[in-house]
This record gives sequence, structure tokens and C-alpha cells, in this order.
Amino acid sequence: MYAFSFKRAASIEEAAALFKGGDDPQYLAGGQTLIPTLKQRLAAPSDLIEINRIEGLKGIGEEEGAIVIGAGVTHAEVAASDLVRARLPGLAALAGEIGDPQVRHRGTLGGSVANNDPAADYPAGVLALDAEIRTAQRSIPADDYFQGMFETALEEGELITSVAFKVPEKSAYAKFPNPASRYAMVGVYVAKFADGVRVAVTGAGPGVFRVPEIEAALSKDFTEAALAGISVSAEGLNSDLHGSADYRAHLVGVMARRAVAS
Repeated sequence: MYAFSFKRAASIEEAAALFKGGDDPQYLAGGQTLIPTLKQRLAAPSDLIEINRIEGLKGIGEEEGAIVIGAGVTHAEVAASDLVRARLPGLAALAGEIGDPQVRHRGTLGGSVANNDPAADYPAGVLALDAEIRTAQRSIPADDYFQGMFETALEEGELITSVAFKVPEKSAYAKFPNPASRYAMVGVYVAKFADGVRVAVTGAGPGVFRVPEIEAALSKDFTEAALAGISVSAEGLNSDLHGSADYRAHLVGVMARRAVAS
């Protein structure tokens, strides 16, 4: 690692002030991406601002029509939450499939959403559940938040405080994981709301995306049979040693059907 100054923030306001006062600062939550990056000397922040102990980033609660999860809540806590399991079982299942137990007990919701890894699981849940990403300054709709590979609508130093997930009538997540990393080669989250269906895909391309053709078909008939004959274009999808773009396009359909079935 390169040398850096370590600072611990006790509040959201203090974290923002410390960030503003740094030359090239970085927030540190669970560190599941940042720490390996530092070890490989691929990043050299002047200051690491640890935010794990900020109470304002904790907690899981319910508002009218939404489940609000603090940015500092770990994947394990999301998976084990009685409220999430009752109201958003698909999201609880998604969180329970992330990485391994060590990752789930350190990694945080806010860290994953802020990082926006193209193969991470949470972006699919955030987008399909029409979530609202809340920061210390504003609220950002999910449709406006994700802007490409590791790119989001966050401004420099803007800190996610919580994510508000709308509660659908039904929802589920189906994932085809890379057997080594457990990242999604393709993950599909399907959410049925009173006014239609939202379908979000992670892992298949350079960023999370929705599939209008599948959404339209399921909005008319929420069954596996409704997806018969629908194919997803391989154009622009990832192609690597783990799977071709055509293979991933096929997996989108398979995972969508599995999500609907479950």
C-alpha cells in the first residue's frame, strides 16, 4: 500500500468535513473493494475516512410503501432481517448469496451501491425495486443513478446514507454465479408492482440494465410461459473466458424464468 492518513468519522457531518479537508480522500466502509485495490497499489488516497461506526448509516425500517436500509448495514444483516425477509424476500435472498460469510459480514449495502461493480448483485435489486438512493444532500431515483461501469450519479464526496426500496406484490432474484468469485455472470431481479413489472440484469453487460421486452410480457402475463420466444440481444454484452456474449444473453432468459417461477 501507499502511505495514507486514517481518520474515523463519528457522524455524517464529520465525514463530509473530513472529506472536504483531504487532498485526495476516500470513504472506507466494509473495504471489500477498496482494501484489495490499495494492496495492489491501484489506488493512492491521501486520507481514508472510516464511516463504519456512524449510527446515522445504520438501521432497517419501514416507511409507507418502502423498506429503508441504512448504507452502513451489512449484507449479512440484510439477509437476516425479519422485516426484509417478510416484505422483500427477494432482496434478503440476494444479500444472502453475496460472496462468502466473511464478505457478507463486512461488506455494506452503501459500499456496493456506491461502487457499482458491473457484476455486483445489489444494483439489480435497486433498479428492479425502483429504489431511491438517499445521500446527505438529495434523493436519486434508481433509473437516474446507474450510469455505466463503476459510474453513478454521485458527486465528488457525496455520501450515501440509505436506500429506500419500494415493496412490490412479488419479487425474486435468480443468479448464475461465477463458481470462483461468486460474482454474477448473470443475475436477474424481477419485481411485480400493481402498475407493471420491472426487470433488472446485472453481470451480463458493462452495467446494470432493464429489459423492456421481458417487462412488457410479464406485465401482461406474470408466468414463465409469457417469456417463451423472447430473446435478449447479445450486442454489447460481456464476452470473456467465463462465457460468451451469446451465452450470457441466453442466461438472461433462463434466470428471468427462474425468478418468475420462484
